[in-house]
Amino acid sequence: MKTDKIIVAGGTGYLGQAIISKFKNTQTQVIVFSRGEEKKENNVTYLNWNGKTLDNKWANSLEGADVLINLTGKSVDCRYTEKNKKAIISSRVDSTKVLAQAINQTNNPPKVWLNASSATIYKDALDRPMDEFTGEIGEGFSVDVCKQWEAAFNESITPDTRKVALRISMVLGNSAGVMPVLKKLVKAGLGGKMGDGKQYMSWIHEKDFINVLFWLINNEKASGAYNIVAPEPIPNAVFMHLMRRLLNSPIGLPSTKWMLEVGAVFLRTETELILKSRRVAPTRLLNEGFKFEFAGIENALKDILKK
Repeated sequence: MKTDKIIVAGGTGYLGQAIISKFKNTQTQVIVFSRGEEKKENNVTYLNWNGKTLDNKWANSLEGADVLINLTGKSVDCRYTEKNKKAIISSRVDSTKVLAQAINQTNNPPKVWLNASSATIYKDALDRPMDEFTGEIGEGFSVDVCKQWEAAFNESITPDTRKVALRISMVLGNSAGVMPVLKKLVKAGLGGKMGDGKQYMSWIHEKDFINVLFWLINNEKASGAYNIVAPEPIPNAVFMHLMRRLLNSPIGLPSTKWMLEVGAVFLRTETELILKSRRVAPTRLLNEGFKFEFAGIENALKDILKK
């Protein structure tokens, strides 16, 4: 499919910038919706929006777009106070609803709409992988966020725009996201198992994340929810051991649950981000023919850490 014009809502974060970097200095017109200043950098234009109010200034830019990608949402890397909980949910639900409104007032709406969700929608699982067909939806605040997020997306009526929900796992890249933090911990001798280390980590290499998006854009039969994860989730203890080996760091002090709880308070975050077992499988991608460049964690980490 031609990608002459792409809209990225909430495009100033790690994943948004990874997408935008693929189109910088090309013939593709890239428009980014953000809360920051309006500016233009070659073929990339930043438009201000608040993620909840329909404004023709940004809404009109959807006219004739090939692709809309919505990544908007307050970071979950915070304490789950009532204020933060409300902001986490509203930032995702409101942006999804207002984009649907904007799409429906266009004469030539986007051909495809990719809307972020999260692989944490599934239950805390150790026994078996959770996929799009047999996976069990979990319980708790993070799951409720995903359920409301996807409900807003699924309930929006856009007959001329194909819709895909992206259940995204931890994206591994060298420049941003979780990897720079993990590298610092390992090099400081703090790269041991977290909790009991049995919890699974679902992940995807940044390159495969981008490749999946293009595959979904070009696959005109793709719609509904897809798990954006590599095929091999890995226990935390195994992941951290591999990190230590690849970074030549023989010492890796473990972090017990109570230590993580104390640290989370000081770091203004939640231990669920570390301790919940996310054992998720990309069954739809595999069944429908997507080929991963980095299916295994060792090759993925070697590629990332060599940079």
